[in-house]
Amino acid sequence: MHSEAAYATTAGAAPPEPAPVPAPIAPRATRRPAGRPTAGPRITDLRGADRTPRTALRFPPGDLIVVSGLPGSGKSTLMARVVPCRDGRGARVHRVDSQDARERWQRGRLRRLPYALYRPLVRVAHYLALRRAVRSGASVVVHDCGTLAWVRRWLSRAALRDGRRVHLVLLDVPPEAALIGQRARGRRVSRYAFARHRRAVRRLVARAEAARLPSGFGSAVLLDRPAAGALERVTFG
Repeated sequence: MHSEAAYATTAGAAPPEPAPVPAPIAPRATRRPAGRPTAGPRITDLRGADRTPRTALRFPPGDLIVVSGLPGSGKSTLMARVVPCRDGRGARVHRVDSQDARERWQRGRLRRLPYALYRPLVRVAHYLALRRAVRSGASVVVHDCGTLAWVRRWLSRAALRDGRRVHLVLLDVPPEAALIGQRARGRRVSRYAFARHRRAVRRLVARAEAARLPSGFGSAVLLDRPAAGALERVTFG
């Protein structure tokens, strides 16, 4: 496996405490300079296991992780649980979630207004935060709703320019389970919007299964709900 791919490691039978991350499943190579052709993306499919072992994902420091899936599939919950504050070098890891931006605005002066009125401002704040995080050169984990392919293309171009790679962590959750997740958090998307998300995520899953990710993506990890629950940590180093 080349350096642009994620390392997925498992801890086997679940011990009382998390086991140390074992050796990577393939030897690590030296980072390639920006612009040099690389091998195709590595696809790690952790869905559908009869018995889901506890898992850790390891990425090179400074790379960009896109966490995608249906609204209500558990992206924000997963990111809050497994993304570290620091990478293996001690540098900050930026966790950029549009939900965080929304909650900050809802606590501010506009909290009495309907969210639809200031949604554009929340989106602008989110993308400005993402732009700053990418420009910092640090590791970044970003929430992606699946429908915004232009965001993935932008991250890919930025990573290639800087000699970094982008990795996709894709939650493949049934629509029924995603709707339950929406009800649990008290935020439902419209039927029309949810249908758009379903089509977009279905296309993204198909591309990942066929190893046809956008240029600049080094790997994809496919997770169902049990596999996402068994993911204990993401590390950079």
